[in-house]
Amino acid sequence: MHIMAKKTAKKQPRLPEKLVKYLEETGIKHKILEHKTVYTAFDAATTMKRKIGEMAKSLLVKADKDYYLVLLPADYNLDMAKLGKYIKDEAGKSAKVIKIPGEKIMTEVFKIKAGTIGAFGGFRQLPVIMDNNLAKIKKAVFSSGSFNHSVEMGVKDFIKLEKAVLGNFGIKKKVKKVLKKKK
Repeated sequence: MHIMAKKTAKKQPRLPEKLVKYLEETGIKHKILEHKTVYTAFDAATTMKRKIGEMAKSLLVKADKDYYLVLLPADYNLDMAKLGKYIKDEAGKSAKVIKIPGEKIMTEVFKIKAGTIGAFGGFRQLPVIMDNNLAKIKKAVFSSGSFNHSVEMGVKDFIKLEKAVLGNFGIKKKVKKVLKKKK
C-alpha cells in the first residue's frame, strides 16, 4: 500500500484584517505591498528596492502613562529630548520619562506580536505624531503591522487619515562610507 504524504505549504502571515477593513472604509487610495519577511524599515526598503527615505519607521513611545505612535523617515533617528519638548509644547503634558517600551507592552497592552505595531494608530486609539521630514515627501511606504506586508500611500492622505500631528524630533542618520581597498 502506497501512502502519499500531504505537502503542507508554509502559511504566509496575513495582513491584519482589521487594517484592511480600516483602509477600505476610508476610501483613500493605497496599495498593499506583499514582500518577504522583514523586521526593520531598512530591510523592507532593501527587499522592495526603495529609497530608505521613502520608508516610514513606526515607533511606539511611552511618555509617562501615555502612548504615542511616532513616525519618522527610516533614515532618521528619534531625538527623545526633542520629542519630549514637542509633547510638552503641543499636548501641554510635561513627561518626566519618555521611552520606547519593551516588547512585553505590545503583547500585554496592545495584544499584538512584538515588532508589529504598524503605522496606523487610528484603529488602536493611539495618537500619531509624524516628523516633518517624513511629511515633506509625496508618497511613502508604511508598516502594516505584518512582517510580510506594507502599505504605500500619499503622505498627505496618511496625515489626514490618522489625524497625525507634525513636529521636529528626527535626526538624520550618519551613513559611514565604505572605502574600497586598492588591490
